Amino acid sequence: MESDSSSIDLTRLNEELPVKIEEMLKLSNKEDDIISLRLLDLTDVDDFMEWFTDDNVNKFCSRDTTFITKEDAMRYIADVVIPHPWFRAICLNDKPIGSISVSSFHGSDRCRGEIGYEISSKYWGKGIATKAVKMVASTIFVDWPHLARLEGVVAVDNVGSQRVLEKAGFIKEGVLRKYYLVKGKPIDIVMFSLLSIDQ
Repeated sequence: MESDSSSIDLTRLNEELPVKIEEMLKLSNKEDDIISLRLLDLTDVDDFMEWFTDDNVNKFCSRDTTFITKEDAMRYIADVVIPHPWFRAICLNDKPIGSISVSSFHGSDRCRGEIGYEISSKYWGKGIATKAVKMVASTIFVDWPHLARLEGVVAVDNVGSQRVLEKAGFIKEGVLRKYYLVKGKPIDIVMFSLLSIDQ
């Protein structure tokens, strides 16, 4: 019997298919990926600029800081990031892809802190931000024993970030109207909290 050149070689397909499926799972699952937090330094400037200048990220950020040059970014890292009391790079396999910070309030509000985080939009939807927030939540009340409450404030239209906090164990408390300035305009935010006794 003559074989048809357009027919599929089932033997070869059966041998190659499991290998192809395994390769696809590695690409999509990435169980080997290591998510870590570390201090950011000046050598991270190129990675830092990737997420700090990402328009998808910036539409939700309250900061008005923009960089025109690499030197501007290095100055910002040296003057703002490095001296910050709790600022870390979110790293994927040792490469910084975002940042996470906790800012403490002062005076009679000293028992409260606010968490902030951002990652390059090409890494959104992969659970990286959730894992980073969980990492911070598991240690911040030990690092800063004066904290009783960690707050997360998220724009009402930033549904992805709201899901991050919910998955990390934060409680949604409600909407605060015209609470935060973003690009000079007051916006409604959703307030989330995690208490030291929730741990």
